Order: sequence, then C-alpha cells, then structure tokens
Amino acid sequence: MEFDWSDPPFSPKNTPTTREIEESFEDPLGIRLFPDSGRFAKESRAFCLGRTLTGRGVFSVYRSDGKQVRVIGARAMSEEEEYFYDRKVSEWTS
Repeated sequence: MEFDWSDPPFSPKNTPTTREIEESFEDPLGIRLFPDSGRFAKESRAFCLGRTLTGRGVFSVYRSDGKQVRVIGARAMSEEEEYFYDRKVSEWTS
C-alpha cells in the first residue's frame, strides 16, 4: 500500500506520526469501515481503526483510488473506538 503524504490536509502536531498511521493500516486485525452517511459516501471517504506495533490505537479518515491512500485526518482512538476494535478482534479470534 502506497501513501500520499504530499501536503497533508491535517496538522501533524497533535496527531500520530506518519509511521504510526501507516502501521495502523498494516494491522492484520485492522478494521476498515465504509460509512453509510451520504456526506462521506459522496466524497469517497472511509475509516480505518488499527493498532501500531507498540499497540497504540489509531483512527484515520482516508481516500483511496485502490493504489494510493490519502489520509485526510488521524488521531488516537477514543475509548468507544478502542472498545469496538477490541470487541471485533475478540469475535474474530475466539
């Protein structure tokens, strides 16, 4: 998977590093969600919930043309997102 980091549309100051974001996309148990909201569907956006190699949970909003991923925003997972991720992983691995 190739990432487009040219002129990121978000401030990297309070977000995970580009390396952490890439690691979260490589998480074999990562979750990709395609929203049913018309607002996001029109703009072809999707969500990724994944963990870094150190276990940090990252939530990302991105666009992809199938070859390249353009991250629009990223942050640490919220408590609810952590719960959702852990529940799904538990379902898949038990």
